[in-house]
Amino acid sequence: MNANANVWLNPQDATNDFVQVIDVVKQFGATTAISHVHLSIRKKEIFALLGSSGCGKSTLLRILAGFETATSGRILIDGEHIAKLPPYRRPVNMMFQSYALFPHMTAEANIAFGLKQEKRSKAEIRERVASALDLVQMGRFANRKPHQLSGGQQQRVALARSLVKRPKLLLLDEPMSALDKQIRQRTQLELIDILEQVGVTCMMVTHDQEEAMVMADRIAVMTEGRIVQIGTPHEVYENPNSRFCAEFIGSTNLFSGKIIEDEADHVLIESPALSRRLYIDHGVTEQLGMEVIISLRPERVAVSWTPPARDYNWDHGKVDHIAYRGDYTLYHIVLDSGKKVAANVSSLALSEMRPPTWDEQVFVSWSPDSGVVLAQ
Repeated sequence: MNANANVWLNPQDATNDFVQVIDVVKQFGATTAISHVHLSIRKKEIFALLGSSGCGKSTLLRILAGFETATSGRILIDGEHIAKLPPYRRPVNMMFQSYALFPHMTAEANIAFGLKQEKRSKAEIRERVASALDLVQMGRFANRKPHQLSGGQQQRVALARSLVKRPKLLLLDEPMSALDKQIRQRTQLELIDILEQVGVTCMMVTHDQEEAMVMADRIAVMTEGRIVQIGTPHEVYENPNSRFCAEFIGSTNLFSGKIIEDEADHVLIESPALSRRLYIDHGVTEQLGMEVIISLRPERVAVSWTPPARDYNWDHGKVDHIAYRGDYTLYHIVLDSGKKVAANVSSLALSEMRPPTWDEQVFVSWSPDSGVVLAQ
């Protein structure tokens, strides 16, 4: 890696509003693709827009790049209003999902293309291209054409081409979608390392929850043109703010119920799906009798042969399905009420007990800090 990569960008103090998207709306005829989106991105942050196909995330990325024009709203990068600037005048570069490399050009020529369009000197182009190739560890492949490179190598060339112009904001559109799983997992970490070396601010679009969780400093969850939650991967996963976010990020068990006790340090909930009450170790300051949803992640559910010595947060059921996943085994337990509960039981936990098998009677339980209370 190039030890001098950080000289590509002038150092600035990190702020919470290096990139600002302010009340942006995008309409295509009668269809609203982006609905009053507000967000800010810190300098040098890797920020992920996460959502399913058609949620508006790629449209927002294209608006930032200048390939689409917002119907209304403002966009600022480092204090500069860019909403009315054409793409070539924006301090932004975008790496496309398909990489969009010129097939007749070598890796070196692909990277140099944008600098030549800017009419940089030959000496500057040569120096910056060599630095970019070194950064992505592609120097020995400089004279190869795209068809002579693997998918991962093509991605590195596309990344170098995006970074060589020293953008203030790098946009990544589904950056790993063309790679197989094993290469994708390794490349995610390599890409983070490169972006940290360069010090560039980055917004990436992905529908892959795992990719967003691994790569991003913060995540914005989008649906139907709106951002419904922004937070760190830990915040969004452990404390979803809605049923949609709880179900979209990872997998979860959902229980409907009514609040029967609400104190500062706990809440008690009765659910028709459970024979015992749910005890959550924080209050929610809501009215007694209010209908709520409780989200409980499968890795928080323990499976045992005997019930715990308490009168809450456990139930009885029968093993309905087993799926071995290597580091854990997924169990589906059908409770006596008929409710199906998923439990991810670690291989370590199973090594310390006789593993349950199909149709056996077991108990499921969870700790008071495992559930998250959501509004209906």
